[in-house]
Amino acid sequence: MSSPDVGPPSPAAAGSSRRTAVLDAALPTFARFGYRKTSMEEVARAAQISRPGLYFLFSSKEELFRAAVIQVLERDLAAAEHVLADTGRPLPERLAEAFDQWAGRYIGPSARDITEVIEANPDLLGEMTEAAPRRFEALVTDAVSLETGREKAGAVARTLISASIGLKHQARSREFFRERLSVAIDLLVG
Repeated sequence: MSSPDVGPPSPAAAGSSRRTAVLDAALPTFARFGYRKTSMEEVARAAQISRPGLYFLFSSKEELFRAAVIQVLERDLAAAEHVLADTGRPLPERLAEAFDQWAGRYIGPSARDITEVIEANPDLLGEMTEAAPRRFEALVTDAVSLETGREKAGAVARTLISASIGLKHQARSREFFRERLSVAIDLLVG
C-alpha cells in the first residue's frame, strides 16, 4: 500500500505557520525589551524574517503585540480546557495542571517578564485582558461544579484563582507554585 503524495504545504498553511512562528518570537522579544523599546527590527531578527516580511504580516507594532498576546492567551485557555475536560482523571489533578498551564508556566525570570509586559499595556490589549481571565474562571467553575454543585463552584474557582495569583508573585519556581497550589486545591476540593 503506497502513501499519498503529500507535496509542499499550501500557501495559506505556509503563511499561517510563518505567522505563528513570528508570534512565538514576538512576545519574548517584547518581554525582553518592553513594549515601547521593542522595535519591529528586533522582532524580525528574533523571528528570522526580514523587516518587510514582518510588515507584510503585521502592519504595526501594536497589531503584532496584540496578535502575540491573543495567541498566547488562546493557547493557555485551550490547554486548560483540554485538561479540565478529561473527567477520567481526579479533579484535584486536573485543576493543578490547568492552573499550571494558565499561570505556572509564567514563573521564573524570563517567563515573568512576559506577564509583566502584558500587564503593563492594558490600553493596547483592550477587552482581551479581562475576557481571558473570565473564560478561565468559567472553565474552572464548570469543572468544579460537576463534583461540588454550582453554588459552591464559583466561590471555589474564585478562591483558587486568588491563591494562584498570590502564589505566582511569591513563587521561586514552577515546582513551588504547583506544590503550594496543590495544597490549596486539596483544601477546597480534595
